[in-house]
Amino acid sequence: MSTTALPARQLGELMCEVTEQILWLPAANWVRERLPGSTLACRTGSGQATYHRFDPRNKQHQITYGVRMIEAKHCAESAHGWLSSREIQRRGYFDGEVSPLNLLAHTCCHEFAHLLQQSAGKRFRGSVHNRHFYNILDNLHQSGGAEAARQTLAEKAEHHSLRLSDTPLELPGPVHSHRQWQVGEPIVFGQEPKVIQGRILRVNRKTCTVEGTGAAKGVRYRVPMQMLRSVR
Repeated sequence: MSTTALPARQLGELMCEVTEQILWLPAANWVRERLPGSTLACRTGSGQATYHRFDPRNKQHQITYGVRMIEAKHCAESAHGWLSSREIQRRGYFDGEVSPLNLLAHTCCHEFAHLLQQSAGKRFRGSVHNRHFYNILDNLHQSGGAEAARQTLAEKAEHHSLRLSDTPLELPGPVHSHRQWQVGEPIVFGQEPKVIQGRILRVNRKTCTVEGTGAAKGVRYRVPMQMLRSVR
C-alpha cells in the first residue's frame, strides 16, 4: 500500500483517541494515586519514532505514534522487523495473528504499558523491556483491555471510512530475512528513545554483525535479523 493511499496521520489520531479513552481512563486514578496530578498527552509524530516519555516537572506522560511506523505496519516486508510483530507472535497476543489492525492496537497497548511501568517505578536505566514491563503488557491482553482497544480502533476506522485490515500479513521467514541483508547496508535497530544506527559487516545464519555509526561509532553488535530495519 502506498503512503499516499494510506491515511496514516488520521489513523494515528484514532490511536491517540483509543489510548486516552480505552486505556488511560480506567487506569488514571491508579496512576494519580502514585503521583497526584499526572496527565497524559498523545500525539501523532511525522516520522517513525513511536515512544512513551514522562516529564516529571509537569507530571505529564506523552505517547507519540509515528506516521511512518503506521505505514510500515501495513506491509509484511516492513512490519516483520518491529518488536510489536514479534510480541504478537511469540506471546500469543490476538491469537498470534499479525495484521495491520492487530499491530496498531497492540502498539497502543505496548506504549501504554510503558506508562504503567513508569508509574509503578519499574522502568530502569538499561532495563526497559524487562519482566515487569511484560507482566503489565500480558495483563493488558489477559484482562480484555487490549481487545477493547482493538475493537474500538476498528470501529473508529470504519466510522471514518479508513482502511484498516484485520487480514493477517504473510511475514517473511528466516530464509527471506537472510537474503535481504547485504554487507555494507545501513540499518537501524532498537526502539525509541534508544535507536542504534549501524552498517552491516557480516551476514550470519540468524544474525548480522553490525558496526555502529553515529553515536554508536566504534561499537560492534550481533543483532537478530528480525530486529534490523533498513534506512534506504
